[in-house]
Amino acid sequence: MPDLDDLALVERCLAGDVTAFESLVEKYRGRVYRLAFNVLRDAEDARDVAQEAFLRAWQALPSFRRQSAFYTWLFRIAMNVASDRARQRMARGRAFGTERVEEEQWERELIDPEEPPDARAARAEARRRLMRALDALPEHHRAIIMLSDLEGLSYRAIAAVLRIPMGTVMSRLHNARKRLRAALGPLLGVVLGLLMLLAPTPAPAQQVVRFGTRVVLASDSPPPPGMRLAPPGPDERLDNFLPKLRRTLPYKDYTSLERYRAEVSIGTTQRWPVPGDRILEVTPEAVTKDSVKFQVRLSRGNVTELNTHFQAQHGNPVVLGGPRHGNGVLIFIVWPNP
Repeated sequence: MPDLDDLALVERCLAGDVTAFESLVEKYRGRVYRLAFNVLRDAEDARDVAQEAFLRAWQALPSFRRQSAFYTWLFRIAMNVASDRARQRMARGRAFGTERVEEEQWERELIDPEEPPDARAARAEARRRLMRALDALPEHHRAIIMLSDLEGLSYRAIAAVLRIPMGTVMSRLHNARKRLRAALGPLLGVVLGLLMLLAPTPAPAQQVVRFGTRVVLASDSPPPPGMRLAPPGPDERLDNFLPKLRRTLPYKDYTSLERYRAEVSIGTTQRWPVPGDRILEVTPEAVTKDSVKFQVRLSRGNVTELNTHFQAQHGNPVVLGGPRHGNGVLIFIVWPNP
């Protein structure tokens, strides 16, 4: 049965309310990440897959049929993206399930910081045996175990996610559990208790990234009267950077239209309004010792005017050229802060 709260959020999304989709992302991001991680066993790949799944869901939202549950539809997208990523890894000679995940990484993903050491050790050993047994399963058996015993989906929902008949779901699940019983022996209780073993798995703590964004109109003459400008006040960072911008770009006048700052976790998209009824989305995707990987997307209605990824050094701005606006063009400057 469709979740009425989810359907209400979907309706708001289709009416142009971006914040409604943010609510759906916050509600399901942990489950989508966990699903991707349990398929791929790689934290970075799982984060990429989760982000791609939500992006595809946003783009395909008009095709969502409200007779089914939103999470079922979303999980199907996530499974497809994760399967695509797994095939890409196989094409690079990294066969699915054969590349061992270091136990330390798996523990970082699944550890409960408040669990007593003895219980943690016992669970870790059970988890290692369970993961080895799951790795020995064919991909279609592994997927159905994850959806049923980890995510708690019904037969009908699993059938919708995997696009197979419900009878096939039941037979695959029976065969998968039978193979797990044979592999686990004394851990039979764990086979039917996957949810208890893995459900406390939180998405890993996300590193927080601070960054600033400036929206500048570059033109050969001052902006026309009535154009909305950035709030008055000093902007030392932009003022110090403008001489370099003037040497780089062939325009005579640079006018600050918007000035934004954000502090968000990795994978979280910050959205801001931009002149011309546009929406600017900035997403920090990954952090290294001295740089941040960003995705920047600019849209106007249903049209994407800019969509790019880049690596920015801490404290050094990246300049992106945008579409025409008024008597010039929009320039976006993104500063990752140390």
